[in-house]
Amino acid sequence: MSSPQYDIEIFNITKKKQLRKKKKNILALNNINLKIKKGEIFGLLGPNGAGKTTLASILTTLIQPTSGYATISGHNILTESWFVKENVGLMLGGEMLYYRLTGYKNLKFYCKLYSINDYRTKIKEIAEKFNLLKWLNEYVSNYSKGMKLKLALARILLINPKILFLDEPMLGLDPKSVIEVIDILKNLNKTIFLTSHQMSVVEKLCDRIAFLNKGEILRVDTKENFKETIRKGVEIQVMIKNKKNQLIEQLRPLNYINSIHDENDWIFINLINESSLSEIFGILKDYTILKFKKIEPDLGQLFIKLLK
Repeated sequence: MSSPQYDIEIFNITKKKQLRKKKKNILALNNINLKIKKGEIFGLLGPNGAGKTTLASILTTLIQPTSGYATISGHNILTESWFVKENVGLMLGGEMLYYRLTGYKNLKFYCKLYSINDYRTKIKEIAEKFNLLKWLNEYVSNYSKGMKLKLALARILLINPKILFLDEPMLGLDPKSVIEVIDILKNLNKTIFLTSHQMSVVEKLCDRIAFLNKGEILRVDTKENFKETIRKGVEIQVMIKNKKNQLIEQLRPLNYINSIHDENDWIFINLINESSLSEIFGILKDYTILKFKKIEPDLGQLFIKLLK
């Protein structure tokens, strides 16, 4: 029975695929169970071939599961696919655009397709939101990859879907475009199901994250809990003008240091906790510091551990 607090519920979804020219099947998805709350930005993180696109395609009714089912806002994707098609927006990167049409004609076409009233006003509003207004009369073939992505997202938002499914939406984008799109998505106040293999994108955007590999969910949690898992003390790195070996030998026996090693010109120090930083600074004041960094926990570190 579906709960009204969840926009997406996945129950034991399995998908088998037959390899071309081979007689054996592979498990693209193996008994997936997930629940995504209303208004939550949920990230499905995994390497290429993990099954991310397969799951997004099943949830948006493009393909059917071998077994299991899911609900979208309480409606079964197998028996009420009409509801899913009317209430979700799917974006596959910058695809699903007509490159030989202008940006305006792309948006107008979808407005007509979905019988959107007052489309001229709505197109202008959404184009302003995405900083595309001056580009609307240009052919999409002349757009940069970041602009194509914004146009694809604008197209979806014109129909005002309840839930957004974004499959690898920022693949190949420059850092500036990534930041702009993340800011837009964060302010939509919609349920978003995002698939990606880009750790930094998922970490900046998502409330909760699931790690998927070879069709299986390895772990689901908040990004804060993930970071806490991989946080073993505090990691810093320092570069000093000279006397590097002397500093290492001075620090090595201290009981508030977990480990210490040098690489090229850097000294990497893992401290037991934050309070040990003041002790380290008391020692470093006797050296000429050229550079200093505090290293934040990286979700990639945990994913690598989970794959082992």
